[in-house]
Amino acid sequence: MSKQPVTIAPSGFTPLEQATAKSPGPRKTRRWLLVACLLLFALVMLFLFNARSLQITVVAEAPAQVSVSGLALPFGERHLLLPGEYTVRAKAEGYHPLETTTTVDDRDSQALELTLQPLPGLVSIDSSPAGASVSVDGESIGRTPIVDLELAQGEHRLQFEEARHLPLTQVLQVTGRSVQQSVEVQLAPAWAMVSLDSVPAGATVLLDGEAAGTTPVALEVLQGEHQLMLQLPSFADWQKTLRIAAGKDQDLGQINLQPAAGELELTTVPSGANVTLDGEFQGQTPLTLDISPGQAHRLDVFKPGYQRYNDTVEMSAATQDKRSVTLQALLGEVRLRISPANAVVRIDGKAIGQGVQTLSLPAVEHTVEISLDGYATVRQRVTPRPGLPQLVDVTLQTQQAVTMARIQPEITTPLGQTLLLFKPAESALADFTMGSSRREPGRRANEVLHPVALRRMFYLQTTEVTNAQFRQFQASHNSGQIEGNSLNQEHQPVAQVSWQQAAAFCNWLSEREGLPPFYRQSNGIVTGYNSAATGYRLPSEAEWAWAARASGDKLLLFPWGDTFPPTLVAENYADDTSAHVTGRVLNGYKDGYVVSAPVASFKPNRQRLYDMGGNVSEWVHDVYTIPPANGATQQDPLGSQTGDYYVIRGAAWTHAKLSELRLTYRDYGQAGRDDVGFRLARYAE
Repeated sequence: MSKQPVTIAPSGFTPLEQATAKSPGPRKTRRWLLVACLLLFALVMLFLFNARSLQITVVAEAPAQVSVSGLALPFGERHLLLPGEYTVRAKAEGYHPLETTTTVDDRDSQALELTLQPLPGLVSIDSSPAGASVSVDGESIGRTPIVDLELAQGEHRLQFEEARHLPLTQVLQVTGRSVQQSVEVQLAPAWAMVSLDSVPAGATVLLDGEAAGTTPVALEVLQGEHQLMLQLPSFADWQKTLRIAAGKDQDLGQINLQPAAGELELTTVPSGANVTLDGEFQGQTPLTLDISPGQAHRLDVFKPGYQRYNDTVEMSAATQDKRSVTLQALLGEVRLRISPANAVVRIDGKAIGQGVQTLSLPAVEHTVEISLDGYATVRQRVTPRPGLPQLVDVTLQTQQAVTMARIQPEITTPLGQTLLLFKPAESALADFTMGSSRREPGRRANEVLHPVALRRMFYLQTTEVTNAQFRQFQASHNSGQIEGNSLNQEHQPVAQVSWQQAAAFCNWLSEREGLPPFYRQSNGIVTGYNSAATGYRLPSEAEWAWAARASGDKLLLFPWGDTFPPTLVAENYADDTSAHVTGRVLNGYKDGYVVSAPVASFKPNRQRLYDMGGNVSEWVHDVYTIPPANGATQQDPLGSQTGDYYVIRGAAWTHAKLSELRLTYRDYGQAGRDDVGFRLARYAE
């Protein structure tokens, strides 16, 4: 049964209130639209009038998208922006996005360049064989295979290492920008095959000391140098140095092993005998000989002074034996004639008695030593000869005689300075009195009479040290000038030198000659002295006084004699020539020099020493003191180890008074002066 469709009829609609208002007219609508357009145009023009151009350039190998925060009108790479701060964003496929802040100022046109950084490339690395160690740009990254390794765009250095394979280096240009790349390398073997056999077979093969199999054998041997050895009981070891290049196989073929030698341990009495085997020198006893088995060998043993020994030696393979041979001495006669007769005689270091005797000694070289307290030891070499007696005739000398024979009467320094040897102990004035009597005209209070004795030999420089010589030690030294008159010429005596500087010069010269320094120094300052040292020094006051005054058996008062004033020109003093400089003169005396003269310009004294009483005064070694009157005799006095002031002896070119020209005149000081220099001394022993 079918149903009939139902029809729904619309109901009628009646508005509650009929609208009575009229719609605006067309003319009023157009008026408002015009106003809006004009306002918009004004705003656009205002923006365009105030906007500034910003050109944004993006550096990338792919198209880039650029956005600018705020109100911006883009025109290609250019954007119109009002002055202010903006955020600029750029992105491109395969690159890291970039965001930056820029400021637009009142300039009409500005530019901004953005460089995008590429994303790393994805690199897969593999090797054959797999498991190779990989380093990228020197940094280890693991072992192959390596998948999707991120590497920055650009060139990279890949290094592959695997045991028993040659290392491999490869340069990879990474594209970047997430581009996938792959690298696969084939590593070359770092070995070669070495094949060998032996006769007889079955020998143990040692490679670099490690067992590697038995012959016949084929070995994989890494490149480089190796030691190969074959060992088989009763046979001698066979060895060879292998030099292996990777990939270059070697076939050593069959190696014939030789029967092992026997070992003979040979000793002799006495030891140190020469040994030959079949005429070939083997060495000196004790030694071990390798004896080839299965044949007889001739053995010879010989030593100077002994009878030759020879025999035949035969040994089985790989056996050991010992043999001791006592050599028979060849004797010769040695007669000793020794003076003094009680001197002790030693042969090769062994005491054998005293004086005259006859010895029977092996016919080899011996050292004969003769010694006695107070005498110099004598050593001689003697070789006895059978049937031909040898004579050793020795007369010992005292130590003093030997020393004197060794000491030179004159020495010269590397600077050309001459020093003479003096032996005051052998003179008539070995003991003398320093100072002067209270009744002596011109005497000063510091010239107290006191006895001294000189026993040690000493050297004394014939002249004062010159400027040229001192400048070898101190190149910048300048002795100065007086009213235009130079004290700095090379051959003038050095001046303006302190006592410390003079002592330092002595030590410097000692070290240059390899002599023990006389003065002890700390931080360049003298802190004492070593009286036993034979290095250069300043003369002691006693040595200077003896060298200046001693004349036979009497002491001189003045350099020229005992009367005042001098009748002849003797030394360089304050004379008529130097009156305008010194302000004092020795009346009637004229030496020809305004200031100091070149050294050795005047005659030497009786000891062959120049300028001992003139030219410049001289530093001596001693610390300045006033000695006690009538004290005990001082032997070789050197005075105190340290002090504030030091003694100055001798007159100078500035002196003219009787008191100053006397050889007993004493002064003292510390700092350098234009009229004070020095000369060298040193002990002979």
